[in-house]
Amino acid sequence: MINIILVEPEIPQNAGNIVRTCAATGCNLYMVRPLGFELDDKHYKRAGLDYFPLSKIIVVDSFEEIYSKNKNAIFYFASTKSHKTYAEVDYPDGCFVVFGKESYGLREDLLKEHYDNCIRIPMNSEARSLNLSNSVAIITYEALRQQGFNNLQNYGNLTGRKEN
Repeated sequence: MINIILVEPEIPQNAGNIVRTCAATGCNLYMVRPLGFELDDKHYKRAGLDYFPLSKIIVVDSFEEIYSKNKNAIFYFASTKSHKTYAEVDYPDGCFVVFGKESYGLREDLLKEHYDNCIRIPMNSEARSLNLSNSVAIITYEALRQQGFNNLQNYGNLTGRKEN
């Protein structure tokens, strides 16, 4: 299991989509205030559909609140400014992946302080960034792949019956 942290998310639809990703993967979702929307926002709820009961969502006042309570955990910081890609690191069980707000990303001081643990998703040099919910999904599934997709359904078929 991994922990996803959204620092000051701004777009309710992105956050709702990330709720669905976390519900489908068993990841915890931390959202750091201020949020750019209310938790009862119709767009947030629409994007999250009926996945909220399957999700563990924790809203906190600061990133430091999470960091100080999890000092022994590994934290990765998603940023276009990193020299390492998301596929070049190991994601141990219980690690945290931190994403910044859509309009700006993560604070410069946070990136500098943790630069060795910054990761990026490769993309065309003319593009500024990927959509936040897509970025979360890409990195989450790489981490889960490395962990062997533990506790996730590992079968699929047209009849809906479990195959041996």
